[in-house]
Amino acid sequence: MTQDSPAPTAHPQRTELRADCANCAGLCCVALPFAASADFAVDKDAGQPCENLRPDFGCGIHAQLRDRGFPGCTVFDCFGAGQKVSRVTYGARNWRDTPGAAREMFEVFGVMRHLHELLLHLAEAADLPVGQPLRRELRSAYERVERLTRGSAEEVLRVDVPAHRERTGALLLRASETVRSRVRGRKKDHRGADLTGAALANAKLRGATLRGAVLIAARLNGADLRHADLLGADLRDAELGGADLTGSLFLTQPQLDSARGDGSTRIPERLGRPAHWVHGQST
Repeated sequence: MTQDSPAPTAHPQRTELRADCANCAGLCCVALPFAASADFAVDKDAGQPCENLRPDFGCGIHAQLRDRGFPGCTVFDCFGAGQKVSRVTYGARNWRDTPGAAREMFEVFGVMRHLHELLLHLAEAADLPVGQPLRRELRSAYERVERLTRGSAEEVLRVDVPAHRERTGALLLRASETVRSRVRGRKKDHRGADLTGAALANAKLRGATLRGAVLIAARLNGADLRHADLLGADLRDAELGGADLTGSLFLTQPQLDSARGDGSTRIPERLGRPAHWVHGQST
């Protein structure tokens, strides 16, 4: 779970779409695999508890994750899937108390995270100036996906995630195009582009689409990213000092936390400024 970003004033609906570790049985610390790298200090197989996980499901080094070699943990957010699985799907039962159900819990958590990510984007899109017909479709889609998250473990595991992603993606694209069409001038299309390390300082990317673009270590200092579509863009180590992300579409807290910015970086009000930016750290 991300530790870097203080929660901004939350939209009531989105409050449930941000990780609440106090109400989760440490699912991300067990279900997910780690590979020893710059993001994680050790290897860990899926289903194996992290060596830093405490008996109360808290992290033993939460305040020192970056210093101890676990920056990957600080930029992870399950979008509220952890507490949904722990408190709703399994009614406060956990993988330690019911080891026979542990594998199923971990699988449910994986599906739930996908569904909660869809909910996060649908909630954002429904708040955009897209007109009532599309807003109704977005809200209806939100309600359908939300109902799926409240099903039994067996029902959650039967969810066709790719199909729901495809349908949701089409709605989000319509919302994005509606908003970006109001930006004057020609908008750049970098969907799926490999822009690793690209020199994009002061780039005019207002209203651009960067969906799925790989922007690892890209130099975006001072770039104008207002109303740019950043759905699924990989911003790891992207330099955002002085960049303007005001009104950017479908940017998530983990994306922001994985990038490098500073006090002059302008971010959407719905997101929190990463603490490692504020403290002047670059990683």
